[in-house]
Amino acid sequence: MRILVIGESCTDIYQYGDCVRLCPEAPVPVFKSSNYKTENPGMAMNVMENIRAISDMKADIITNDNWKDITKTRCVDNRTNYIIVRLDGNDNKYDRCDIEQIDYKTYDAIVISDYNKGFLTEEDIETISKKHPVTFLDTKKILGDWCRNITFIKINEFEYDRTKHKLNVQLLQKMIITLGPQGAKYKDVIYSVPKVEIKDTSGAGDTFIAALVANYVRTKKIDIAIKFANACATTVVQRKGVKTA
Repeated sequence: MRILVIGESCTDIYQYGDCVRLCPEAPVPVFKSSNYKTENPGMAMNVMENIRAISDMKADIITNDNWKDITKTRCVDNRTNYIIVRLDGNDNKYDRCDIEQIDYKTYDAIVISDYNKGFLTEEDIETISKKHPVTFLDTKKILGDWCRNITFIKINEFEYDRTKHKLNVQLLQKMIITLGPQGAKYKDVIYSVPKVEIKDTSGAGDTFIAALVANYVRTKKIDIAIKFANACATTVVQRKGVKTA
């Protein structure tokens, strides 16, 4: 079995340090960096890495070639694990995707991990969904008729509130809404999760969509896939930084 991920990628950087006082010029913490720093592939690359970690399936990716140069640096307090600030580098340097290169017959499912940075247009996503029968969409775009052929749409509560005025019955039937500590919702059914200590939610959405797709490809049962995705996302939020399940 093989899955294709399409979307923007970056490098996630976690710079750890200590905040022990406030700045005298402004009511903000002074961050003193330590020598400890982690770097991981982020965004669509993180979705692909999660698919590979969660399952024995092969996963390919179509993403921006310069993803290593696009950075999201989070300055994190060692004691509290609180993110003081996030610094984005080269955020306006994403390439455009060439969907003509895709061999659709090779894949059992396609995941569109769209961060709305210009890599994919609505027309691109509509074309992909028409050419493959099993497509999953996780997007920051306002939804519309252009995603009517998508099989399942994963969206969080904030994104749902932002786009709900554009939704019709057809789109609502495709939507899986992640609810943070409350789990996920699909067709008015709540799939709950156990209460755990949350250390970092960064990348949890990537883990959820990766686990959802991998399990659905194997079982063809979306309710089972949602439960599995919940379990995997619950695992990663208990760890510091962007992690695979």
